[in-house]
Amino acid sequence: MAVSRGLELITAFLDEQGIDYEVVEHRRTATAAAEARAAGVPASEVAKTIALRDEKGLCLAVIPASCRLDLEKARRALRAGESLRLATEDEIRLEVDVFDVGALAPLADLVRATEVVDERLLAPERILISGGDHSHGVLIDPHDLIEIVQPKLADLCAD
Repeated sequence: MAVSRGLELITAFLDEQGIDYEVVEHRRTATAAAEARAAGVPASEVAKTIALRDEKGLCLAVIPASCRLDLEKARRALRAGESLRLATEDEIRLEVDVFDVGALAPLADLVRATEVVDERLLAPERILISGGDHSHGVLIDPHDLIEIVQPKLADLCAD
């Protein structure tokens, strides 16, 4: 498979930061849960990046693929108001043209966004993040991710 522009950007960024990672190539998938199955990784160890939007701009909420986002918890964690909502595919295309829609990597520095990560993602030794397209993932130590992105940490998942 060809390497996407998004994957090249992600690996270059991780290389610059001195972070160890492993690229995982898999069949094309449309969801984080399907990516977990294709890559042979438990869904609880796959980071699903959800684009949110309000009047201030783009925000990224990162949760395990095995969970659903609780938008109210995200609002509290981000200190955002009622205007915080899921971003539309068109908004994502316009603001984040380096990654395929539905394949956002949780690297807020690359998309100039605020980021909040669910605390559950700190438990595994490694997590799979999106590789910026629908055919690649990147295994990374979640503590390395936290160190380089410095997101807010919170409980973001629906009970």
